[in-house]
Amino acid sequence: MAMSTGPTTPSPVALDELEVLRGLLTRRHSVRAYRPDPVPQELILEAVGVAARAPSWCNVQPWRLHVTEGDGTEQFRATLAAEFAMGGASSKQPDFPFPTAYTDVYRERRFETAMRLYDAVGVPRGNRAASARQTAQNFNLFGAPHVAILTSEANLGVYGAVDCGLFLGSLLVAFEAVGVAAIAQAAIALYSPRVREYFDIPDTRLVVCAISFGWEDTGHPANNFRTDRVTADEIVAWHPPGAGLSDKV
Repeated sequence: MAMSTGPTTPSPVALDELEVLRGLLTRRHSVRAYRPDPVPQELILEAVGVAARAPSWCNVQPWRLHVTEGDGTEQFRATLAAEFAMGGASSKQPDFPFPTAYTDVYRERRFETAMRLYDAVGVPRGNRAASARQTAQNFNLFGAPHVAILTSEANLGVYGAVDCGLFLGSLLVAFEAVGVAAIAQAAIALYSPRVREYFDIPDTRLVVCAISFGWEDTGHPANNFRTDRVTADEIVAWHPPGAGLSDKV
């Protein structure tokens, strides 16, 4: 049987599109301070519609969003802040288990990110009170005019959450493409029962995370640092071992 042959190298158009994607992903960053101006609903729906092209297992598309604006955002912000202020460990019940530990390189990356943020906003190292105030900004939605609660279908378990992760990444890139700033927040999922109650979300839906979004306050120091990424060579393991690019040139 003759096998079809296709191009073995990408076309110039494909490479141009890859550069556009590279630019969007490189520019995108987690924004922790916002202007109060709302984002038009039409623009939000455009970005969500693009993100909905994300793949999912069997095309089940488990993602759903509850989006706030105006008084809805302010009321939810107040509810979250009050929940966080109570400080009780018993009220922290995420629908999906949080990491049990950060070890080795994951601990190093987490620590480095925290230190860059604290340096940017003037939190002295070791000042627990100041770092706690910065943590509390998660539950103030970093002043964003909108928040979206991302949920998945409970019966789909972890794979529904994986599908929602694909949608989330696509949504963050779509927001970047139209100039809307955003930050994905697992911290809000700590209070999943309270979030579900507030938005009248049925028990058949699990809270994955929240996404606070709006227009970036570019003058705020919290937005003046960036995190690093590892290279592709650090991610990919070739098989057989050693069969890297150097063997092909």
